[in-house]
Amino acid sequence: MRRLINLAYLLSLGVFLVSCATAERLQKRGDNFLALGEYAEASGQYKRAYNLTSPKDHEKRGFLQYRMAECFRKYGYTARAVGAYKSAARYNYTDTLTYYWEGEMLRKQGDYKGARKAYESQLEITPKHEGSLQGLTSCDISPDIKAAGSAYSVKIEPLFNGSRADYSPAFMGTEADQLYYSTTRSQATGDDYSGITGEMAADIYYSKKDDKGNWTRPEGAEGNLNSEFDEGACQFSADGKTMYLTICRTDADYPRMAEIWTASRSDATWAKPQQLKITSDTLSSYAHPAPSADGRWLYFVSDMPGGFGGLDIWRASLSSKGVGTVENLGPKINTKGDEMFPTTRYNGELYFSSNGKEGLGGLDIFKAVEDTVNKTWIVEHLPAPMNSNGDDFGMTFEGKHNRGYFSSNRSTGGRGWDKIYSFSYPERLTTVKGWVYEQDGYELTTAQVYMVGDDGTNEKVAVLSDGSFEREVKPGVNYVFLAVCNGFLNYQNELKVPEHLTEETQYVLQFPMPSMNIPVLVRNVFYEFDKADLTPESVEALDRLVKLLTQNKHITIELSSHCDYRGEDDYNLALSQRRAESVVNYLTEHGVSADRLQAKGYGEKRPKIVNKKLTETHTFLHTGDTLTLDYVLKLDSAKQEVCNALNRRTEFRVLRTTYGLFDEKGNVNVDAVKADVKNNAALKEEEDKEKAVGKKEEEEKEAEDEVFEYVE
Repeated sequence: MRRLINLAYLLSLGVFLVSCATAERLQKRGDNFLALGEYAEASGQYKRAYNLTSPKDHEKRGFLQYRMAECFRKYGYTARAVGAYKSAARYNYTDTLTYYWEGEMLRKQGDYKGARKAYESQLEITPKHEGSLQGLTSCDISPDIKAAGSAYSVKIEPLFNGSRADYSPAFMGTEADQLYYSTTRSQATGDDYSGITGEMAADIYYSKKDDKGNWTRPEGAEGNLNSEFDEGACQFSADGKTMYLTICRTDADYPRMAEIWTASRSDATWAKPQQLKITSDTLSSYAHPAPSADGRWLYFVSDMPGGFGGLDIWRASLSSKGVGTVENLGPKINTKGDEMFPTTRYNGELYFSSNGKEGLGGLDIFKAVEDTVNKTWIVEHLPAPMNSNGDDFGMTFEGKHNRGYFSSNRSTGGRGWDKIYSFSYPERLTTVKGWVYEQDGYELTTAQVYMVGDDGTNEKVAVLSDGSFEREVKPGVNYVFLAVCNGFLNYQNELKVPEHLTEETQYVLQFPMPSMNIPVLVRNVFYEFDKADLTPESVEALDRLVKLLTQNKHITIELSSHCDYRGEDDYNLALSQRRAESVVNYLTEHGVSADRLQAKGYGEKRPKIVNKKLTETHTFLHTGDTLTLDYVLKLDSAKQEVCNALNRRTEFRVLRTTYGLFDEKGNVNVDAVKADVKNNAALKEEEDKEKAVGKKEEEEKEAEDEVFEYVE
């Protein structure tokens, strides 16, 4: 009997030892799969190891539950992840971020009460944990965001969705008549299941509109695009001829690194993709490529060194030579969490998804507008129902319309699978179109327009080849548009967009820019005979010059004085210099900053050049004649006196148009622009008061014309 008991003991001990050894091997296999990014495979190995681990070994079972939870979280099995995190906590495996991740998964299920409890438990272990504190804030604001809703409408699109995952839609080209997306449906190419998700490897499918504008049944992308590997998250160049896509190739000896590939299109057929090297780093993932509408940038996702957390959004410059400089989009976009699925619009807006910012749960969609002047981004969380407590990602817009498609694994409609949804927003698109051109005609294609709004907008806009630009503007925002071009005076426009608009609106602004290379004659400036003292009759003209400089605070000028040929050259030069200084002194005494003014006496060195307007008054003159000494002496005495009077003149010409407008780094001074708006408003109010007491606008214009004359 004793022998039988001993034999049974030895047999059970042997089974136990074999189980322990097997569990260890399974755990190691799970660790290897996890390191390779094969989350579905890893979770299966951990589960088998867990089942072979003694119920009394709480520490090991807690560890394995935590590892399973991590795998479930990373490939989107939220409900299983919640259960596994809870089990890990029951086994007192809490020296990690167990409660935090449990809270994240509960919030993703919309259980804000349970999530709050989990975050609070995490904070008891790790006080001041940033993610848990942010999670508590999200739990506070989420119910209100959901209740508030928005004007967006969202619905699932059965035609595009199969029995498995369908995600990341993208329109091809500007016509928006073909929609591509990724799918793991059973008809996908290849026989193997993805070790990442446990599903079929993803293929790229597409649908196109028929002659009646209806979408056709989706089918696999034509050509050599799909393979036995995962192909996903594709987007297109503006002309639709180049596809950028993500491919995850399988290699048993290396981690599953996502890569960016490109494919070119001939008619409807796609050529075999070619890998696009972003950097020389081969140990990082590169995914979710998104070319900008203007073709200057390729946005993408990577975990390469130099980021802010998990997956960050980066961009690389694009040119005919290929991929250029790579830069991280910075802390306004990226967080300690994951930022993924960037997409861009025609107007430069960037849309992306993040689980590292305050939101409803999982991946939420955000809109970002680049502040090109201050080199930062203005980021905005999209409202419900665009965002849900599930993962929301991969937006694509139908041209300039506020409608399109996106993907989500929200609880309504997809049973936890990623599905494609349509969205629309009331078409009340409000835009501004501007035209920048020379005051006398031709477009100015080298001009830059600075767009500053009281909502924080600060953008530098390049004009197109026809001198135009177009930008979307927001309701209820006051904008200032400042056009700047070398050789021309700045031109400023203001635009106040109403808070509520009932229809699509486009505002049109004109920017006729005067040349700064044309000297401006200041009429009716008189001096005492043979002196530099100004006479009382000069006050009105000089006061108008003061007003001109007050209205244009960013110009600097050269104030010049000229003499006729009578008198010695040196004497005339000195006299004209003193006279120019007299005018400058008058201007500074009346509030114009001295460093905006230069006094220059030219004596008789720069005789008057006759313009067309002078020939109308003095018919003996011809356009382009220069009133030199030789020219004048050939005339009779009366005509000589006319020419001498024309040569005796005071002029100014603009030297700069950017005084006080930019800081030392070359960025536009927002405070200066805002001060301009305030200053112009005050001047406008003053002018209105003047008109109210009977001073007619026509009279003012006539008086101004009498004082200033642009010399052609």
